[in-house]
Amino acid sequence: MGKILIIEDSKDVNSMLTEVLTEEGFEVFSTYTGTDGFKEIKKNTYDLILLDIMLPFKSGDEILKEVRQFSDIPVIIISAKDMVGTKIDLLKMGADDYITKPFDLGEVVARVSANLRRSHRKTQTEKELRYKDMTVNTDAKRVYVNNTELDLTAKEYGIVELLIKNRNKVFTKATLYETIWQDAYLGDDNAVKTHISNLRAKLKIANTQKEYIETVWGLGYRLYKE
Repeated sequence: MGKILIIEDSKDVNSMLTEVLTEEGFEVFSTYTGTDGFKEIKKNTYDLILLDIMLPFKSGDEILKEVRQFSDIPVIIISAKDMVGTKIDLLKMGADDYITKPFDLGEVVARVSANLRRSHRKTQTEKELRYKDMTVNTDAKRVYVNNTELDLTAKEYGIVELLIKNRNKVFTKATLYETIWQDAYLGDDNAVKTHISNLRAKLKIANTQKEYIETVWGLGYRLYKE
């Protein structure tokens, strides 16, 4: 059915959501603080997140902003804030849906199911991603340029997939490191620079006529605009 992460500090609300979603056949994991929730997102793979806004240690909007730097996982906001402006801001920030407390449990289940269906359809169409003469097969984890398969390391592939899924977005060295290496960035950017350099060299061998990865000075890296 789907693996759901609930980030909600109210034990009663969290328990209620967990119970109804489990009964519907979902696999549910609960966290109660913003920091624990974000660690869980970075550590494990989920199909959808139910996210409260007012959370201890790290707010829901902070989590949403950071998650959208590396993932397009469906996020449904559950909040007592029912102001239209707040909803619009969070949807623009990258939320997929917004449910106001108090809520009907049947509506929550329906919205979770609907967002998972949309996400599944989107995933089906994104198994092959294209940019210039590059094709990325996200199922097989293979990259082809100019009809030639590139021999990439796991981290080089991760960088390509992240950039092609988020074209026009600039990734700092810190964001790339924390996303691809899954570790805290301590200021040493040699690992990222080396992998980018090696990746560019492999791309250049496959096609000497095109540029793929752009350095945005003082900011980071992105794909060149087509």
